[in-house]
Amino acid sequence: MNLERIIPYSHMLMKLFIEEGDVVIDGTCGNGHDTLFLTNLVGDTGHVYGFDIQKVAVENTTERLKEAGNENRATILHESHSQVKTSISREHKKRVQAAIYNLGYLPGSDKTVITKPEETLASVQETLSILKPGGLLVLVVYHGHEGGEEEKDALLEYLTALDSKEYHVLHYGFINQKRKPPFILAVEKH
Repeated sequence: MNLERIIPYSHMLMKLFIEEGDVVIDGTCGNGHDTLFLTNLVGDTGHVYGFDIQKVAVENTTERLKEAGNENRATILHESHSQVKTSISREHKKRVQAAIYNLGYLPGSDKTVITKPEETLASVQETLSILKPGGLLVLVVYHGHEGGEEEKDALLEYLTALDSKEYHVLHYGFINQKRKPPFILAVEKH
């Protein structure tokens, strides 16, 4: 298959927009895979802010970064991504180049602990407000669980209404798969 699957495509987008020295956000650390990927992209002169409401996700991410020797490249916060604007240092707020979110629940954990539409929308709005012109926000939308459809619908409604003179919004996903396959919403800020 030549078409990129969802996670590799989200990483390809991140590689196009992130350079060494950038400040980026991982809105949902999960098991730390994206956080580690981002710390490798930003290098020693950049910084990643990672958010997760689950203690186990924060612990898994911190451990993964330590194993790779990248713990100094990130600040991992045990709080909701809706706190993005208040948790990032004033200096770094002016340098946010990209953000990525994997929405839904932490794989291998309690499936009742999910990202919620109101918190995700608040975080997306805050992230877009501090994103540099030319920056990118990627949302990997998993919606095949209870509560997932509401979050998906809220995001589509909000992002569809963004002014096309200020933002380009991409919807990338496979439409002929069984169940409810995840898809990507990517927002480039002008």
